[in-house]
Amino acid sequence: MKRCAFALATALISMTAGAVEQTVQNDSLGNGGTGIIVYGFVTGEAAASWLTSPCAGTLRAVQVFWLSPTSTNPQAIEDSITIHRAGTFPNPGAVAAEIAGPVLTDGVINEWRYLDENNTIPLAVSLAASEQFVVAFTFFDAPVANTTPSVVRDSNGIQAGRNALLAKIGANFVWFDSATLGLTGDWVIRGVVDCPAVPQSADVVVGMSANPTAYQPGAPLAYTVTVSNSGPATAAVTVVDLFPASYTGVNWTCVGNSGATCPASGNGNITHAITLASGGLATYTVNGTFALNASGAIGNSATAVVGSPITDPDTNNNTATLTLQPNTDLIFRDAFGG
Repeated sequence: MKRCAFALATALISMTAGAVEQTVQNDSLGNGGTGIIVYGFVTGEAAASWLTSPCAGTLRAVQVFWLSPTSTNPQAIEDSITIHRAGTFPNPGAVAAEIAGPVLTDGVINEWRYLDENNTIPLAVSLAASEQFVVAFTFFDAPVANTTPSVVRDSNGIQAGRNALLAKIGANFVWFDSATLGLTGDWVIRGVVDCPAVPQSADVVVGMSANPTAYQPGAPLAYTVTVSNSGPATAAVTVVDLFPASYTGVNWTCVGNSGATCPASGNGNITHAITLASGGLATYTVNGTFALNASGAIGNSATAVVGSPITDPDTNNNTATLTLQPNTDLIFRDAFGG
């Protein structure tokens, strides 16, 4: 197969991708990247990319880089583009959809979102997360080396099990691993998968309790601080609890449940980041002793701040404050020896 180097054009035809659409590709080409035109095909032969869906979603479009050395050839009508379920590489599995007679423009990545020329039957192939599928481009006319357009590969190496070629051997057509036929790059043949929108909010709630519920100067007391996430998104959360100066010798442990992760233990103030999956709960058990000169009402607050890009729809429950009073019964008893 003869090859010709050329830079990737910037145009994408009929591209109306929404925020949740993801282009799935094996190739490394970006705008201005170097592509290699691959010649040597005959009528009925095909190039195919084995692609992996990034989500449980729907294949909405396919793309093929169609290129000649001049990028000035007239539009061409080729045989077909077929979307297959994965078979056993390099042999594709069952056909899931077919675009017959695709029209290609020289010098750009051509995109198709419909199965018919009237643009009335949309391409829609359901895919499972991490499902492998195959996009195969079949030639109707044999490309003329260094003259007419053909398909393109990138120039930085070929990935194993990702590129196939249907070649005519005698009277038969046989699928091959493209690497075994001398191809040294990935086909610029891609899919566009519509993935469900990722939740962007997480309702994080902070709670606090103390044991005992009143403090005694010189005596130990334990706080329990909980940080939970009602979802729907997983959140990176910064937890801050700056303990009262009269609360001394502080140490704490943290246990994460249902998709929450946090440091196992620490000393002094709590100032660090944790991760909370939807439904996750981080529970801090804090131990310390109130100083002998502690007096009056003593407050303690814990706050959780949700990190970008996730937002919290209700920040009123992100801080918990607990004000403890001295245990007057014990103070009275100690003072009078009762």
